[in-house]
Amino acid sequence: MDILQDLKDRGLIQQTTDDEGLRKHLAENQVTLYCGFDPTADSLHIGHLMPITMLKRFQLAGHRPIALIGGGTGMIGDPSGRTSERSLNEENVVHGFSDSIRKQIAGILDFDNSNNAAIARNNHDWLANLTFIEFLRDVGKHFTVNYMLAKDAVASRIEHGISYTEFSYMLLQSYDFMKLYEEENCSLQIGGSDQWGNITAGMEFIRRTREDEEAKVFGLTVPLITKADGTKFGKTAGGAVWLDAEKTSPYEFYQFWYNTDDRDVIKFINYFTFLNQDEISELQTAVDENPGAREAQKRLAEEMTKMVHGEASLDQAIKISAALFSGDVKQLTKEEIEQGFKDVPTYELEKQDVNLVDLLVDAKISSSKRQAREDITNGAIYINGDRNQDVQYVVSAEDRLEDTFTIIRRGRRKYFLVYFK
Repeated sequence: MDILQDLKDRGLIQQTTDDEGLRKHLAENQVTLYCGFDPTADSLHIGHLMPITMLKRFQLAGHRPIALIGGGTGMIGDPSGRTSERSLNEENVVHGFSDSIRKQIAGILDFDNSNNAAIARNNHDWLANLTFIEFLRDVGKHFTVNYMLAKDAVASRIEHGISYTEFSYMLLQSYDFMKLYEEENCSLQIGGSDQWGNITAGMEFIRRTREDEEAKVFGLTVPLITKADGTKFGKTAGGAVWLDAEKTSPYEFYQFWYNTDDRDVIKFINYFTFLNQDEISELQTAVDENPGAREAQKRLAEEMTKMVHGEASLDQAIKISAALFSGDVKQLTKEEIEQGFKDVPTYELEKQDVNLVDLLVDAKISSSKRQAREDITNGAIYINGDRNQDVQYVVSAEDRLEDTFTIIRRGRRKYFLVYFK
């Protein structure tokens, strides 16, 4: 397949250093390429999915991807795209983050394919043993300060102030490219558009250190992900959307994608999924003709949840979503209740029988006993999905799902969780 054409059709190419040369290189060789992931947290977030899926696209096209974990550079901090310096983490913390990130990437890339298995490298392996004298002699002498100042990642930080530590980051990333070129025959680096300066610096370093102006190395960047409403991609009211199921549950992950704006959904399907263009065209038609059905959003949510969390977690997310939509929550397990009602108001009390009116007031579901009685009489109160209009009703053990939770709904969509300890 023409991988570059597929990437262009999907809108996934921001810049290439040599479009025709790269196309020829890919057509004639099994190319080894890499993308770096600095371990700044114990989990990647959905913003990292574009470069990971880019590596996977190249792998599916027959090429060999390297996921470079920045165990070394992660202790320095990349200034690209930032107006302030990152907080530095302790070495043991960065190593822990590195291990977690490698496992997440291994869940998406194929590390077992005998023909072009993905590999993970960690730049701590070579940077940790590089002395300062060696760094200055073997790396620093190949770069002028003027050259570095001209790079956007550095230039944009000058007015805010940039430490020598972050100023040197470009040289470390350049050294990474050179090491992978030498040890893995890696000839292509990919990254976000903010990495353009670092990527081209690495290419220049390879040519200079090998005294080979014709060294076949290339760079490719993907565009910045934007949303039609102007808000930042990958952020919700609760914060970042993580790939770790403990930090962002599969249900929350599914809902994030399902709630994609109609104006963005086809773009995100192109960016993140592996659906072909015929399937995408059909989904575009569905958006145009019946946007209320949210067929494209549903497919996007399914594809992404399955890719990151697996089929079983996708089924669970769909089950929770259907239960919340229909109000039939009795079928949910304890784990599913915890996922689906993670962010709803929760009231805790000991395991005991309690008058419904008192419970509505104590849990702040109704503002007063009078209001509680009106809510019950008017049919606005549901217990575990069933309408209850009995003002004398006592919530008992029979109303505790998994002997732990009672789900109360007020009106059509306002849920509350009662947790019996």
